[in-house]
Amino acid sequence: MSDIQWNEIASGLQFPEGPIWMADGSIVLVEIKRGTLSRVTADGAIDVVAELGGGPNGAAIGPDGRCYVCNNGGFEWHENGGRVFPGNQPPDYVSGSIQAVDLESGGCEILYLECGGNALKGPNDLVFDVTGGFWFTDHGKNRERERDRGGLYYARPDGSEIREMVYPLDAPNGVGLSPEGDRVYVAETHTGRVFYWKLSAPGVIDPHPRSPNGGYFLCGLSGLQLLDSLAVDAEGHVCVATIANGGVTRISPDGTEIAHFATDDPLTTNVCFGGEGLRTAFVTLSSTGRLVSGEWPVAGLELSF
Repeated sequence: MSDIQWNEIASGLQFPEGPIWMADGSIVLVEIKRGTLSRVTADGAIDVVAELGGGPNGAAIGPDGRCYVCNNGGFEWHENGGRVFPGNQPPDYVSGSIQAVDLESGGCEILYLECGGNALKGPNDLVFDVTGGFWFTDHGKNRERERDRGGLYYARPDGSEIREMVYPLDAPNGVGLSPEGDRVYVAETHTGRVFYWKLSAPGVIDPHPRSPNGGYFLCGLSGLQLLDSLAVDAEGHVCVATIANGGVTRISPDGTEIAHFATDDPLTTNVCFGGEGLRTAFVTLSSTGRLVSGEWPVAGLELSF
């Protein structure tokens, strides 16, 4: 285990996730329980950018400057010991979707509700490649006696194309690209495992010849460690938010070196990089509704947009 001094930027957020560092020093993120895309300024003020409804989850800036959001359709919510926890699919659930939000006006466009005739159930996280296409995971939804199977998808930001790339996966959550753009990483929540798929071109998988889903196994964490969203740093390490064992776990590109940076929230859900030289990690502590920051050991990977 390694140590980072975490500094609180904001509190009172309603299950924050999907942080994006902006050039003005603010952080755009989602508040899943509140159903909003929000902005946190450097002094900790919280402003609503757009009312999205459902369960806005992962978020990323696209090539047109809009903020693209994976909307999981919402959760039932529970409180325990002053902490907030997401639960099963809520009674008012309609569907999952991919949304695009104008950050100036707050206007929202729904881009995708289904793929190949199959409804999106619980889109979770997304990442853009250099061509402007984006990879996203569908985590699925939980119900009292059943759970959806999830998958990995690739889509264009103009709403013209969506493709199912890997199916099924077990609760896929975080997704990220290697610095060279030749791997797409996915973290499975319940298995505590990270997989990757080799890419021969943007949006094109070169499958493992003996793998059931074409992927390669990177790493599995021991004990009760569930995985949430991830980011990649400039050295190619996969930095995955770790639930139960709250913190951010840094995994080397060959899966052999693992370092855990603990937080005080068991529902540590997302990390992004920003600040001078992209050396600051911004982390969402969701059950306690906080956004914190700390100095990362190396620079983060610069995103495509």
